[in-house]
Amino acid sequence: MNISVTAEPRAEDAAVIDKNLDAFNETAFGPAERMPLSVLVHDENGTLVAGINGMTSWGWLYVQRLWVSESERGKGVAGKMLAAAEEEARKRGCRGAYIDAVNPIALKSYKRQGYTEFGVIKQFAADLDRTFLQKTL
Repeated sequence: MNISVTAEPRAEDAAVIDKNLDAFNETAFGPAERMPLSVLVHDENGTLVAGINGMTSWGWLYVQRLWVSESERGKGVAGKMLAAAEEEARKRGCRGAYIDAVNPIALKSYKRQGYTEFGVIKQFAADLDRTFLQKTL
């Protein structure tokens, strides 16, 4: 047995891992039906000023990344994007959503949108906690 560690795995090796884990999970939990979901906000000039990247899978929306440009912060953009992502997730048959936050301001925003904490990693980065939140859709 040869164990190696790399920051740049071969694409075919990564694909084998993904394929086999997906097969195992599908047998254990049913089809993941994984589908990307993004919400994009452009200003009047067509410049991207905010967005969400995530996916739906196993009846859940996972908001992996949520970004709002500095010029748009404090205007309720995050809440509007989350609402749009949640609506699409409902259309896809999702029953819940989850997200995590290190930024205390983002954490407050997610709680305002109805997300509740279900786990915390203390002092995750720069002495800030990483909080995991969920919401029933």
